[in-house]
Amino acid sequence: MHQTNPPHDCPRCPRLVAFRHDNRRAYPDFFNAPVPNWGDDRPGLMIVGLAPGLKGANRTGRPFTGDYAGDLLYATLGKFGLASGHYKQRPDDGLRLDGVLIVNAVRCVPPQNKPTPEEIRTCRDFLAESIEVHTPRAFLALGRIAHDSLLSALGEKRSAYPFAHGAEHILSSGTVLFDSYHCSRYNTNTGVLTTTMFEDVVGRAARLIAT
Repeated sequence: MHQTNPPHDCPRCPRLVAFRHDNRRAYPDFFNAPVPNWGDDRPGLMIVGLAPGLKGANRTGRPFTGDYAGDLLYATLGKFGLASGHYKQRPDDGLRLDGVLIVNAVRCVPPQNKPTPEEIRTCRDFLAESIEVHTPRAFLALGRIAHDSLLSALGEKRSAYPFAHGAEHILSSGTVLFDSYHCSRYNTNTGVLTTTMFEDVVGRAARLIAT
């Protein structure tokens, strides 16, 4: 049986388990567990993020829900017909993804938003299983860590597909990988990523899966 999501009390990464328990004591009303995939079970596009934010997805239990990254991501998906409804930073807002599944390279919130290389490797099984089960036509990697972990999950050589914002890679399987800087508040506030830059990449991915 395929396991695309970790169990609620996944024991694999000791540091993340300890942080989870700390957060359960500090924020008892938060989700505080590995955040599962969310979206369309038959996606044309799989979006791969890094990890849940402490007061975003770790609070709400839905990827990119509850912080600025979700504001930009879901508004952009809606603009290109990949989401319907209205995003309101909570999991019961009625938002629906159309042809898109969102997964994270690391499912538990890491301290300071920085998973270790070992934690990324340990969680990769769930990414690989998600790919096998959902068989998307294209991928959108948000940031270098998501890009690298995705390539490893696919058995691709990282050196053959270097990360760059706006890059469009045709993988050995014929699947297309789009790269974008992560849609975090830090990247947008510093001008590393603009709304126009992000919309360009998402728009190209949307057009590809529509053909």
